[in-house]
Amino acid sequence: MAHFVKLDNNNLVERVEVVSNDVATDEQTGVDFLNNLYKTNDVWKQTSYNGNIRKNFAGIGYTYDQTRDAFIPPKPFNSWTLDEDTCLWKAPVAYPNDGKIYQWNETDQQWDLVR
Repeated sequence: MAHFVKLDNNNLVERVEVVSNDVATDEQTGVDFLNNLYKTNDVWKQTSYNGNIRKNFAGIGYTYDQTRDAFIPPKPFNSWTLDEDTCLWKAPVAYPNDGKIYQWNETDQQWDLVR
């Protein structure tokens, strides 16, 4: 199955659709199929679960960055920065690798132990 996302005027993902591989033999065929189906002229981009297309599998609220040709998730916290290789957000402090569960504390800029 091929996955496509509909973009709004700000390149934000509004919708995710699945199209059979028999129909979407390439990206343009999938885009044409969806615009014919909905009788629109919307902007659609293909995305993939395994990250083979445009870095990350896009969901509603993701942004399509045309320069990077990548889908970027919403920024979780103001202090986080974009990793240019993965197009994912990174905390200013690495997540502890001790098998415990933490949540980010934006005020103190640290990971707080949950359990």
